[in-house]
Amino acid sequence: MHFSRNVTTCRVDFGRTEVIDNTLNPDFVRKFILDYFFEERQNLRFDLRLEKPLTGIPGKKCGTIIVRAEEVSNCRVRSVMLQFCGNKLDKKDFFGKSDPFLVFYRSNEDGSYTICHKTEVVKNTLDPVWQAFKIPVRALCNGDYDRSIKVEVYDWDRDGGHDFIGEFSTSYREMSRSQSQFHVYEVTLLSCLVDTELSFLDYIRGGTQINFTVAIDFTASNGNPSQPTSLHYMSPYQLNDYAMALRAVGEIIQDYDSDKMFPALGFGAKLPPDGRVSHEFALNGNPQNPYCTGIEGVMEAYYQSLKSVRLYGPTHFSPVINHVARYASAVTDGSQYFILLIISDGVITDMAQTKESIVNASSLPMSIIIVGVGPAEFDEMIELDGDEERISSQGRYAERDIVQFVPFRDYIDRRGNHILSMARLAKEVLAEIPDQFLSYMRTRGIKPGPLPPPYTPCPPPAINPLLTRRVSRI
Repeated sequence: MHFSRNVTTCRVDFGRTEVIDNTLNPDFVRKFILDYFFEERQNLRFDLRLEKPLTGIPGKKCGTIIVRAEEVSNCRVRSVMLQFCGNKLDKKDFFGKSDPFLVFYRSNEDGSYTICHKTEVVKNTLDPVWQAFKIPVRALCNGDYDRSIKVEVYDWDRDGGHDFIGEFSTSYREMSRSQSQFHVYEVTLLSCLVDTELSFLDYIRGGTQINFTVAIDFTASNGNPSQPTSLHYMSPYQLNDYAMALRAVGEIIQDYDSDKMFPALGFGAKLPPDGRVSHEFALNGNPQNPYCTGIEGVMEAYYQSLKSVRLYGPTHFSPVINHVARYASAVTDGSQYFILLIISDGVITDMAQTKESIVNASSLPMSIIIVGVGPAEFDEMIELDGDEERISSQGRYAERDIVQFVPFRDYIDRRGNHILSMARLAKEVLAEIPDQFLSYMRTRGIKPGPLPPPYTPCPPPAINPLLTRRVSRI
């Protein structure tokens, strides 16, 4: 069965269920999670597809699709790995033994049951050991650890008429505690391994420090800052695009930085007093201490730089990326994570070096946000984003996606509401940061520091004891 949803004038495809053979009463395992919007009418469409064409008879009922919906609750336990075995199950086949399998059902709020998992069939045995399987706890009990879970035991038949052996009931809490019971006719829980969901905020509360660095494009393609046509023009009435992008992103990120001290860099300008070109200079004029106090300090340093440096070129990204990467490479234990915001107006002139820098940085605790300002084409910046194709350099691929590129013009409010423009931009450019952060921590096996004791209705499981359930037979 195929499932889709209409959104305004287009159809969003959510996918299809598994195929169930030889039955007119299928009970599908696969579930679909949808976002619910109170203010929208969300039309759902279900397409039933058979191996042979199905021709409906006008005026005659051809079957019913039953849909059960339930609000998904938040659950800190992400998934659980379970393994069961059977002992002395009933013999149902005339020739040979049984071919047993288990079917798991989650109880619903209305008292009904919804299938949530089927094990594989173990052929010709009364003492099966089923393979361990991983299932989201949300699918098993929707976060209610005491909700009843029904397990049915069947003997598989080729024609689909599986013989019922028996059933038992348990709960996630009971399985996670591995409470032991023993009976002559039994299904035994061999192991219960819990995978707890760790969030971005768990690491922040556990002491991980977010280090935010700003890098601003001072190349001549931005135009003379004294002219209103320049992207760097300092109007007494409103922020320019650079300042809006800086404030929009910085004001959110600074809440995750405990000391609110941010390095601020510029690139592509001639510096006083000798006019040398720099692609990695401190906005506050102090290369030994480029830190600014809060976003307001960064804004002030940016405005002062516009008065003292001469816009020049070309546009090199790799020096500022390598600058932050040097610091990130020194702290890989999860205690710090680095975010580099690059704001630029045009074509990258060191594309090969930038790709190499990104590939090198992809193994570090680091993310890169690139905001494109102005009307230029940003094809090269889009390429760096890596959403469609993973970044590579000299045959090496980026270990993970660490770049998010956004053209500011796509989020500017047409009515001139700059607060709304900044909110839209910040939401877009920061959307990928938590996942990028967590991908680094997970691949390195880094756990957050001690957290304040959270409320949890389920204590950590004890894995060693076995849970055995009596099978009620017919």
